[in-house]
Amino acid sequence: MTEQHPAPLRVAVLGANGRMGAEAVKAVEAAADLKLVAALGRADSLDQLASSGAEYVVDLTVPESTEANVRFAVEHGMHAVVGTTGWDAGRISRLEALLAAHPGQGVLIAPNFALGSVLASAFAAKAARYFESVEIIELHHPDKVDAPSGTAIRTAQLIAAERAEADVPRSPDATTTERAGARGCDVDGIRVHSVRLRGLVAHQEVLLGGPGEQLTLRHDSFDRASFMPGVLLGVRNVAAHPGLTVGLDGYLDLGL
Repeated sequence: MTEQHPAPLRVAVLGANGRMGAEAVKAVEAAADLKLVAALGRADSLDQLASSGAEYVVDLTVPESTEANVRFAVEHGMHAVVGTTGWDAGRISRLEALLAAHPGQGVLIAPNFALGSVLASAFAAKAARYFESVEIIELHHPDKVDAPSGTAIRTAQLIAAERAEADVPRSPDATTTERAGARGCDVDGIRVHSVRLRGLVAHQEVLLGGPGEQLTLRHDSFDRASFMPGVLLGVRNVAAHPGLTVGLDGYLDLGL
């Protein structure tokens, strides 16, 4: 008897001409259980998604178009895996309302697809309740248009939530005079500092300090290929998680 193999998942990549999108196209094409059915650039019509028969959409475009892309995908019965930044509270709220009307669809919005980065952020959040001080330094290439990074914002939010649950006060800081930006920006009470430097790709340090000790959790992505295992993990799991999931950690059994 001939063994029956499940049909490959039909995947479309939006933003296929960008650095991340081009990597995603290669990763999908190399995966035996996935089939690339569309690779759209910025000027291409979303109508090509519907005609391609895509079941899954990977959105790696720009903040100006990502909301419309995901809305189109959900309204046409597709699951979406999103790595584009710019999803503020208003956009998230509108997406949740849309998904409520399409209960079978799943959307993953992941600030970072590097599994090591996701784990580092989760570990940092858990550790942050045990240290008096915590700050974040994120370091990226100078072509990045947003600061701080979506990963740093997500990490700060996770840390702030853990510290609030444990009733840990804000990090001590006696600064009374400063030049603008010297202490970074404030994300939910956590200081975040951004570095933009040629030669970097994507890097983050979480510095945790207590009396007489310091713990540093650092993750480095040296190549955009580091994000692809997370993208593929998202595609393979998003249908099993209807509704909205923010953060790839939502698909990982971290046991924390």
